[in-house]
Amino acid sequence: MDDSSDCLVLKIILVGDSLVGKTCILQRYIDNTFDHSYMSTIGIDFKVKTLHLNGRFVKLQIWDTAGQERFHSISTRYFRGAHGLLIIYDITNALSFDNVTGWMKDVNANAGENVDRVILANKCDLEETRVVSKERGEKLAWECGVHFFETSAKNNINIEKAFSALVEGIMSKSSSYTPRTDVVNLKKSDRKKCCNR
Repeated sequence: MDDSSDCLVLKIILVGDSLVGKTCILQRYIDNTFDHSYMSTIGIDFKVKTLHLNGRFVKLQIWDTAGQERFHSISTRYFRGAHGLLIIYDITNALSFDNVTGWMKDVNANAGENVDRVILANKCDLEETRVVSKERGEKLAWECGVHFFETSAKNNINIEKAFSALVEGIMSKSSSYTPRTDVVNLKKSDRKKCCNR
């Protein structure tokens, strides 16, 4: 790859109530693993994944936010400068679905109304304990004008598709997309190394 080519850095945020499976979704997407043990995210965490799309390298900085109310103000601060968000609820938890509207308002207030977003209905492997129908999720996504996927981090259902839809939505806005400056910057030497993998 020549020096004129560079990594495009996109900041992606996972949001939603506690225990909806944000960390498991991130682990499945990055490492293709699923951990049954529960450990709630404290504050915020992030992982990186580099893709090669349409002849250019795209580095995703994927931020996993805490869903607990006591971390709310910390989490929403990270929405600023985001290029895309995955808003996640648990199909077995009606309150987590009801709270999607509140998360959407937080996104509008802190990231802007034009930022790309996708709604994920997680844990679709738990059909026997479902309380939120797929139709309700689809209707909410349609009303919000966003993509919708039912996902399972455990069974690896639609995780890749959901991230791909979000990234493609961001990239389709402009072929000469300029990344924002308020993402974590890597030294040029590190950036070249990651992009040559």
